[in-house]
Amino acid sequence: MNDERPIVPPAADADDIPEVDLSDEDILDAMQHIPGYLDITTEDFREVYHLAHRHALDRLLGSLRAATLMRADVTPLPPDMPLDEAARRLVRSGYKGLPVVDADHRVIGMLTETDYLRRLQADTFLELLLRLLDDNCGIKHRCHETPVSAAMTAPAVTLGPDAGFRDMVKAFRSHPGRGTPVVDADGHLRGLLLRKDFMAALHWEELL
Repeated sequence: MNDERPIVPPAADADDIPEVDLSDEDILDAMQHIPGYLDITTEDFREVYHLAHRHALDRLLGSLRAATLMRADVTPLPPDMPLDEAARRLVRSGYKGLPVVDADHRVIGMLTETDYLRRLQADTFLELLLRLLDDNCGIKHRCHETPVSAAMTAPAVTLGPDAGFRDMVKAFRSHPGRGTPVVDADGHLRGLLLRKDFMAALHWEELL
């Protein structure tokens, strides 16, 4: 199962990184440290803070694009490939999931390690290992005769090459996987955006 932590905590507005929840006490304390008289309510202060927070995010992260962060060297899976062969390709790729494309190279789904667990009716890889030790032939038979299309997650959540920070956040919030396909306007595969590459590009240690 995927045990990765989400990119950011849930927010009321999915477009934004959650802001610190300012109490009236926080705001009044801050206003006391500003010389002179401030003719502003706590709600006005919150609105200014909200707008400043949004502007700062756009300034710091507005240049991020899916096309510059994606992995272009991705070999996708055909929908009719048997699951055992697809598993070997996944292992060789080093990725936890790969896009599935049709004959026109359009993305129609994603096949991940979690899809294998679900297909084999196991909650964890340790449970699957124990089952494999007990019933090797049963699992081999199930994977050998099952095509990728029967196990993949479809439709896949995809991004365009020009997708920016907010679009990438939305995409990763919408599914628990570690990668999101990047496609052109016609749905053709361009690359794979990994969650870890997106996180690395944010430089959280410089923002927090």
